[in-house]
Amino acid sequence: MTGFLKPTEVLKQLELKEDMTAADFGSGSGGWAIPLAQRLKEGRVYAIDILEEPLSVLKSKVNAEKILNVQIIKSNVEAKNGSTLSSSSCDLVLMTNLLFECEDKKIVLEEGKRVLKPAGRILVVDWKEESRLGPKGPRVSVEELKELAKELDLKLEKEFEAGAYHYGMVWCLSNHNV
Repeated sequence: MTGFLKPTEVLKQLELKEDMTAADFGSGSGGWAIPLAQRLKEGRVYAIDILEEPLSVLKSKVNAEKILNVQIIKSNVEAKNGSTLSSSSCDLVLMTNLLFECEDKKIVLEEGKRVLKPAGRILVVDWKEESRLGPKGPRVSVEELKELAKELDLKLEKEFEAGAYHYGMVWCLSNHNV
């Protein structure tokens, strides 16, 4: 993929079914949650963020667009059981432009793993280390992410370019056959 990050294009990398349940960790104002909800017409998207303001914007957007399958949750995914979701409740967890902001990336990944159903997937999209654009300060390298995932017994299913400035990776539970 070339150019800037396009959620609708990245979501095509996943085998989505209309009845899936997904969680968008660090959803912000819905840049990923809304296109995901539009693809999961019979499913549910939990949009989780710690900040009230972007969640308020998201609530306005889903109301204006009459999107009924987004549930907004104000919570901290960087805490144990921080998503507030039940264990093994999600087919998909999105972590897009999130990990570079987190102090404890491992806890966030553990929380994603906890809420995954046995055949579920975690999509991580984050800034490439060498990218000229994007936030200043430390980023999460592909190598660092692979090391963390290995510690958590997650298996890399797919790695791809998510635009000129981002990488994408899809992880699954290691005891699940790909």
